[in-house]
Amino acid sequence: MHSLLAFIHKEFLHILRDTRTLVILFGIPTAQIMIFGYVIRMDIREAQIAVLDLSRDEITRQLIHKFDASEFFCVSHTLNSMEEVDFNLKTGTIKQVLAFEAGFGARLMREGVATMSLIIDASEPNTGRLIASYSQAIVSEFNRELAAPGSREIAPAVRMIYNPALRDEFMFVPGLITLILMLICALMTSITITREKEFGSMEVLLVSPLRPLQIIIGKVAPYLVLAFGDVLLILALANFVFGLPVTGSLALLLLESILYISLALSLGILISTVSKTMQQAMFISLIGLMLPSILLSGFIFPLENMPLFYQIISLILPPRWFIAICKSIMLKGVGLRFVWKETLILIAMTALFIGISAKKFKTRLE
Repeated sequence: MHSLLAFIHKEFLHILRDTRTLVILFGIPTAQIMIFGYVIRMDIREAQIAVLDLSRDEITRQLIHKFDASEFFCVSHTLNSMEEVDFNLKTGTIKQVLAFEAGFGARLMREGVATMSLIIDASEPNTGRLIASYSQAIVSEFNRELAAPGSREIAPAVRMIYNPALRDEFMFVPGLITLILMLICALMTSITITREKEFGSMEVLLVSPLRPLQIIIGKVAPYLVLAFGDVLLILALANFVFGLPVTGSLALLLLESILYISLALSLGILISTVSKTMQQAMFISLIGLMLPSILLSGFIFPLENMPLFYQIISLILPPRWFIAICKSIMLKGVGLRFVWKETLILIAMTALFIGISAKKFKTRLE
């Protein structure tokens, strides 16, 4: 019994002296609690909306103020025409447009009923449903506050665009493309190169006629081709099985996919340069990339619902920008004019990762 207790005591000391083990045991659960606790929000807060008010009377001003004063919405844009409605919704800066026809207040007073339009971006079905529900509740409350209850009523006409049927698979497919490409490219590339170092075969490659750059290209080229094949497969399945069309340019979407694949491959190379074992490379790829990509990229949970701190962290995550590109091209049918900013960010990230990897990659083993 004494020997067993001594052995257990020794194991405790061994664990407590291992920083990496303590991080896994206590650091990861703490981080997950903090991330899940703040990120998972099934409601909406301060959603950016725009107003197209062709009437500009007292009734519309009061109702607009009621939307702006609520905790759910923030009126951030004032529009002047229907053309601006389509443009602003495609940019993704707003989630809804409140549209009032000319003479709205006069018609309400004269006929007792007037219809306002709620034009909602439904590319995220859950968010679209919540926005419609909250908006209708605000309008209903405003109707009760009108003079002579029952004699006048504002009727909200809800119009869902980009995903009018509110099909959830339309939201998940772009996110799944992003995660699958990250898994195949970053994870498999980092493990493949690290395996060569761990098993000692990298030394054989380094003394071969191949240059270090050629070794890297040879390692990542197969994954570039295979990952692009996965993109084609996913798009085909999404179209024929779920009926998800690519409403924008298919060529642009494929070019953006190649850019993202290149970024993920460069990130996998970077991980391999700082990893000494396959286990370490896998840990960094799965915990350091996959979990944040799922939670902080806007794949499942809307970014605008997150605290500012997590929104800032999401800015450095490549999946955030590629998901935005996929949704814009596939669901909204936009061109490069609307996704140029996200494209430049991915190009800059790719160049940064390649530059750092090239600098850290060594031509001989330490």
